[in-house]
Amino acid sequence: MDKIPLSHARKVLARAKLRSNPSHGNADDQGPAGLGRSGPRRDLRADVTASLVVFLIAVPLSVGIAVASGVPVELGLVTGVVGGLLTGLLPGSSLQVSGPAAGLTVLVYEAVREFGLTALGVLVLTAGLLQIAMGLLRLGRWFRAISVAVVQGMLAGIGLVLMAGQIYAMADTRPPASGPEKLTGIPDLIIDTLISTNALIAAAVGTATIAVLVLWPRWRRGAQFVPAPLVAVVLATGVVAGLSLPVARIEVNGLLDAVQPPGSADFARLGEMGVLGTVLAFALIASAETLFSAAAVDRLHEGPRTDYNKELIAQGAGNTVCGALGALPMTAVIVRSAANVHAGAKTKASRVLHGVWLLVFVALVPWALEVIPVAALAGVLMHAGWKLLPFRDIVRLWHEHRGEAVVLVVTTGAIVTTNLFEGVVIGLLMAVAKAAWETSHVHVETRTAEDGTVHVRVLGNANFLRLPRILDELEATLPRSGRGVELDLSGLRHMDHACRSALTAWAERNAESRGPVATGHGPGSPPHAGSGPWSGQPAP
Repeated sequence: MDKIPLSHARKVLARAKLRSNPSHGNADDQGPAGLGRSGPRRDLRADVTASLVVFLIAVPLSVGIAVASGVPVELGLVTGVVGGLLTGLLPGSSLQVSGPAAGLTVLVYEAVREFGLTALGVLVLTAGLLQIAMGLLRLGRWFRAISVAVVQGMLAGIGLVLMAGQIYAMADTRPPASGPEKLTGIPDLIIDTLISTNALIAAAVGTATIAVLVLWPRWRRGAQFVPAPLVAVVLATGVVAGLSLPVARIEVNGLLDAVQPPGSADFARLGEMGVLGTVLAFALIASAETLFSAAAVDRLHEGPRTDYNKELIAQGAGNTVCGALGALPMTAVIVRSAANVHAGAKTKASRVLHGVWLLVFVALVPWALEVIPVAALAGVLMHAGWKLLPFRDIVRLWHEHRGEAVVLVVTTGAIVTTNLFEGVVIGLLMAVAKAAWETSHVHVETRTAEDGTVHVRVLGNANFLRLPRILDELEATLPRSGRGVELDLSGLRHMDHACRSALTAWAERNAESRGPVATGHGPGSPPHAGSGPWSGQPAP
């Protein structure tokens, strides 16, 4: 056997190492990013495919959300373009996709009805600036502290109001303004639909669209290539056009006509309390929905995790531009983001490309929107609203933690009966009260000495929610013989101002009628010396 020269053996080993670890190869074997050529190519191919899937989902959803929000359909597509081309490029999250979301539909509709379409740009722009400020102040992580029950209740309330409004659109009827009116008007809507042939046809189109949305995903092979919303809208559009059915279609006015930047008169309205409240609602709800979506998307893939503060800045930049264009507000959308991950996206290029396809679509074939039936889009949004209802979660919460289930239901009911902002505030207040109640564990121990003096010790956390119980137990411990009481508060880990004031008054009142009442120091109690109320010395 011929001997192999040592120098040749070293070269062979070097080549083997390069093949086993391409990241250590020379510059000629690497692409622009320092990766192997095959890696970026595979990633780009996967990103292009995923972007097309997200684009096909984004078109019907963006148009439907715009219609449900009471704005021109082009504004929904503009928000999708900005979400792809701008927010998609910025750091924060790599795979979640931004655009107009069903979660803000109700709030946008109310804002447009109350302040007008021209004021929408100011609302969205100011909310975007507020989001940027929150991101720079590193407040993004605090949104994860919001009660999950409140978020689920918010989504459920949005889903109910959205469905209540779209059931009218499915019958080509204009919905009432408020949530309660939409719900109470459904019986009359059903009667009017049954006696109207055109309304029945539109309702049939919407119902068939929902049926396709439910049944299509069961064919897994087909659902992998064509998303259900696209199939449902295309089929409904084809049937309506082929049979020339008397169903309302989308109205398209042109992109340049729809884009209306806000003027100085619109900015002057920022001094109104109602406008400021709406801006705050836009910013907080959009941020919460985005960051909760980011947490959900991070669980779907093994890539880089979301930087919440950078993502908040990216969303704020997107909303600032959307506001400058007079378009809809944006959030990260869990439907499009999940579709992006499941379609095999590898980098943020997929969400940027989805914005490119939307821009090409709006610029070249806007006429394609005019053949889409309104009832079909209403069916898509009805299905989206139904998916926002947390049926399984509320059953699980009821069995495991009924307090959380009550918060969820109350938040949902408050949103339906009032509006989105007030409903969320009510839910947050109830969640805080529930947490305060559950963490305020107070225990009162009593012991009677040989001379008849009652020694009372209060343990745990005392706040105003537990104050009635504490006072009742203290009154029950008072000796009838007129002997003194020794009140020991040193076992309290926390005592709020209400409890401190009430216990001070109780001690002073009983000191006058029964003699000295001694107290041990509790948290925040004034360190008086001697006997009497709040004294560290026992009563003589």
